[in-house]
Amino acid sequence: MSSHHRHDEVALSYHESCLRLSDVDLLKGPYWLNDQIISFYFEYLEKHIFENEHDLLFVSPEVTQCIRMVAQDEVGIFLEPLRAQQRAFVFFALNDNQAADRAGGSHWSLLVFSRPEQAFYHFDSSRNANAEYARQLVAVLKRALHCPDALLRTGDCLQQSNGYDCGVHVLCTVDAVAQQIRKSGRIEGVRSARYDVIRSKREELLGIILTLGGRIK
Repeated sequence: MSSHHRHDEVALSYHESCLRLSDVDLLKGPYWLNDQIISFYFEYLEKHIFENEHDLLFVSPEVTQCIRMVAQDEVGIFLEPLRAQQRAFVFFALNDNQAADRAGGSHWSLLVFSRPEQAFYHFDSSRNANAEYARQLVAVLKRALHCPDALLRTGDCLQQSNGYDCGVHVLCTVDAVAQQIRKSGRIEGVRSARYDVIRSKREELLGIILTLGGRIK
């Protein structure tokens, strides 16, 4: 077996998520988080932290990318199995990748739909770099989620201090928004994540992976 294949052994299988050692390594250094890490954390929130709160839906980055790239009348193929139209709050990790056939991109932001508020909240840690992509996705989702009058609002978001922590900011913002929803049933008034929370998130994720029986080296 080549060293590359050894390096890419499975580190953790968790429901639909499969993390390889190369994915886990992204949490150890100053590296950009990929789809696999974000998908895993979304699944962890859905299956563990919020397992009894069915009003919340965490859409994987892969599904979000498909929604962005397919024709409007095909969006339901991805959202209907998730019962998205019945959920009160839907989380989307948004990437600036414009390619339909491969993972990539250089920046993550978070879009959250609040049915009670009839609003989409966009949280962007890099001076609203994904604002146009958010607008495009909202235009598609308004039809798919039956919320034609929903507004797009800019959420309060701590700005990243480097070029690689956008994914970490997304995960910490998801935590903050979900806790605000638990507390008030709304997103309005959510406080931005703090820098100390951002700094400790990678270590927290490595700890979660170990707790679930995974390997981190």
